[in-house]
Amino acid sequence: MKIYVGNLSPETNEEYLKQSFGAFGDVVSASVVMDHYSGKSRGFAFVEMASQANAEAAIAGLNGKELNNRTIIVNEARPRKDDRNTNRGNRGSFGGGNRRY
Repeated sequence: MKIYVGNLSPETNEEYLKQSFGAFGDVVSASVVMDHYSGKSRGFAFVEMASQANAEAAIAGLNGKELNNRTIIVNEARPRKDDRNTNRGNRGSFGGGNRRY
């Protein structure tokens, strides 16, 4: 089960998350989301736990707790709504909007 972790300190790295969440069960993966341009943390991460029970225990145990001097938000990750391409209009494959030639 994948878990969303928000309000992370910039100093929080993946190893630290694995250790913190490891107290609640096996951690499959942990990834801090980084800004593409600056290379700095965007302040949130995703942690994948080996079982639903471990994930629920981690959520209950860590949500609202302090991690690296920040009160973190921990909940079940929701599927991403891929609406990044909305409101772009009908530009076709070459861009340019709805021009008439």
